[in-house]
This record gives sequence, structure tokens and C-alpha cells, in this order.
Amino acid sequence: METCPVVRNKVIYAASALLPDGWRESVRIEMDGGRIGGIEVGVRPKSGDERTAALVPGMPNLHSHAFQRGMAGLAEQRGPEDDSFWTWREVMYRFVGRLSPDDLEAIAAQAYVEMLEAGFTRVGEFHYLHHDVFGGAYADIGEMSGRIAAAAESAGIGLTLLPVFYAQGGFGGKSPGAAQARFISNPDFYGRLIERCRAIAAKVPGAVVGIAPHSLRAVSPEQLKAILPLARTGPVHIHIAEQVKEVEDCLAWSGRRPVEWLFDHAPVGPAWCLVHATHMTADETRLLARSGAVAGLCPITEANLGDGLFPLGDFLKEGGALGVGSDSNVRIDLAEELRLLEYGQRLVHRARNVAAPGPGHSTGRALFDRALSGGAQALGVVSGIEAGAWADLVALEADHEGDRALDHVIFAQGRVSDVWCRGERKVEAGRHVACEAVGARYRAVLKKLLAA
Repeated sequence: METCPVVRNKVIYAASALLPDGWRESVRIEMDGGRIGGIEVGVRPKSGDERTAALVPGMPNLHSHAFQRGMAGLAEQRGPEDDSFWTWREVMYRFVGRLSPDDLEAIAAQAYVEMLEAGFTRVGEFHYLHHDVFGGAYADIGEMSGRIAAAAESAGIGLTLLPVFYAQGGFGGKSPGAAQARFISNPDFYGRLIERCRAIAAKVPGAVVGIAPHSLRAVSPEQLKAILPLARTGPVHIHIAEQVKEVEDCLAWSGRRPVEWLFDHAPVGPAWCLVHATHMTADETRLLARSGAVAGLCPITEANLGDGLFPLGDFLKEGGALGVGSDSNVRIDLAEELRLLEYGQRLVHRARNVAAPGPGHSTGRALFDRALSGGAQALGVVSGIEAGAWADLVALEADHEGDRALDHVIFAQGRVSDVWCRGERKVEAGRHVACEAVGARYRAVLKKLLAA
């Protein structure tokens, strides 16, 4: 597996930087071994320092299905019936049925390059493509997981690998369909897969492994109970309450709504990330917010699939933690994820600056801080510009300073300029340093797949 070189004893000098205690001016950040070795504030630059204007921490992307980057734009033609998540899923099944390990690696690398260009410096890969095109096991049980790790290494993005447990086709033990054969496992297979993934991750600097029961419709109560100990102290991610039909099916099966059922039957807490959680009652919203678990929101994908809008205002009033992810990777854009999260609430409530905590507070800063904190929690890491943390840094190009720089990037015309991941510059002037080579490989794979 190719590894990213680590630059030691490099210094970045920022005119201003967003530190844990707020914006500070004239900041020197020393990096050593991919981590932040020390920070000086209110000092002059020295010869050899790399210089930038506004510097913020790199953002965690808490939910990605990397392979779906290859089908972006392929499900935008209306079918003979009303389109929904469920019709989109059929397009996804047809696409995933063709992917080889090489194809997956090429597509994932392209997605990760684009994430870095957007300001994401770690990805939570909710990875459920485990088997070959016939549904059989590879000789190496972690073949496809290893390709995800290789793609992350080649792009230079941090990785939290979340192998998915997927065992049934619907609530009540419904048999999986043929199109789901590449995803399906049982607790024994899954336990061996997790151990293999830990061995793979041990060779990737900073990598974390968690577990991901796919959803309540794909995992029985007995299976959920059996696999939870495999997480140890790591992250636990699960799709939940994304679609109205999912809620209706869960009620028909159990008499309980999905979030209600999960809290009744699982030890949901700060290690958990409930992805989407779109359709919740007021009581469920309060329950999730007070549990300490993270709501994993993916506004671009949720809009693309017609999922609905998360109850953000009520969730924030209860002190809930959240992060954002690119999910289907139909468009990879951190600023747009945060912007859509706020704009959806403005449309629903016919109000402005819904996410801001009070008068005079920046909405962009509030969204950024919450997504940074919740995303790091969900991916099992510490994020922020502080000594000992990974040197994951993002330089902004904006017309303003401080919080207004974040507002300008999220809501106006500002952009990400440069990105360092584990102390190495991966994006310069908005372009990933390997974008041409990675893009050429991706385009060749996509051409082959679409011609098949």
C-alpha cells in the first residue's frame, strides 16, 4: 500500500487562525510527524515559514459511500412512476453490481481528492461493498476494505473505516434480494471482517475502525445485540429514520418508530452516530439530543433523494450534537452541506440565521463549530488546531476576516484555498496535488463501467 510522505518540522504562519478559544492573529503552527507540535500566538513570521491568511481546522466528513461518486448524475431522469429513494436505490444496485476492486479504489480516490479540495480532511467511510459480483467472498475477506484504505492513502485523507453489517432485506427478517448479495453477511463473517479491517487500519497513519449496523431494516434485534461488542470503544454508526416509508414499516413491524425502538433496545450514547434521523417526533428529537449521540446530517444527499428536513431548531435547543457528511457523493462540497442545512430551516420556518445561537452570533461560525465538534466525536478523533492534534488545516480565501470569513465561504463567494492533511499540503490554490493522475484513472474506469 502506497503511503503519504510525512513532512517534519514544517511551520505555517497564519495572519489569523481559528483556535479552540477563538480567532487569534499572527499564529505560528509547528508541525512534527504529521501532528501539531506547538503553537505561538502574536508573533512575527520567520524565514522559511509557509504563509497564509485565514486558517481553520480541517472538517470531518462523517458519512460517505465512496463508490456512489461514480454514479453521480445517473439517476436524474424521471421514471414511469413517482421517483423516490427507493427507485434511486435500484439505479444504485445496478451500478454497484459491476464494480471490481480496482474500480472501487479508483472511484474512492476521486471522491477523496474532491473531499480534500472541499476542506474535508477525514472521511467516515460507511463501507458495505464486501463481496464479489456474484456475492461470494474474496480470498482476502478485507479485499474491498483494503481498497478503501489504499484510496484514502493515495489521496492523503484521514480515514475512519466503518464496515457495514447488512443481513436482511427488510423489517421482520425479510430475505435479501439478489441485488444485495454483495453486502450480506452474518455475525461470524462480520467479526472476522472487523479483525481484518483493524489489521489493515494499523498500517494507515491515524486510521480508526468502528462498526456500522446498516439500518434497523437490514439488521435483526438479535444480530444487533451480537455485533455491538465488536465496536469495543470505537464509533457505532447506523442509518435511521431517513424515509417516511422506513418509519411506517418499522411501526408495522414493532409498533415503535425507528428512533424509539433503537433507544429501547440499544445502549445509544456518545460513541454512536445516527445518520439522517430525518423523521422524528418531538420526543425522539429530545431523546437523541440528550443522549450525547451525534446526528449525522447529509443535506445535499437528503435533498437529492427527497428525504425531508431534519428538525434542526428543536434539536439545537436541546443541546444536540451534529456533524455533516457527503453520503452519496452526488456533489462533494462542504460549504454547500452547511449552507443547505441552514437554508432548509429558513424555508421551513420562514426565518433567517436559524442555527445561530443568539443575537450577534455568526451563523457560519455556529454551523462550522458544531460540524467540527460532532464530526470529530462521530469519527473517534480530536479535531482542532491545538498541540498534539493531527495537523489537518484549511486555508480560506475570503473577502473578510474572522467569523465573517466563514460566513463568506459558506454563504457567499469565498472558497477553500489550501489544505494540509497530517502536515502535508494536499491542496494548493484549490486543486489537489494529484488531481490529474487520480482524475485520469477515475475517468477511464467510469468510461469502462458505463460502456458495459
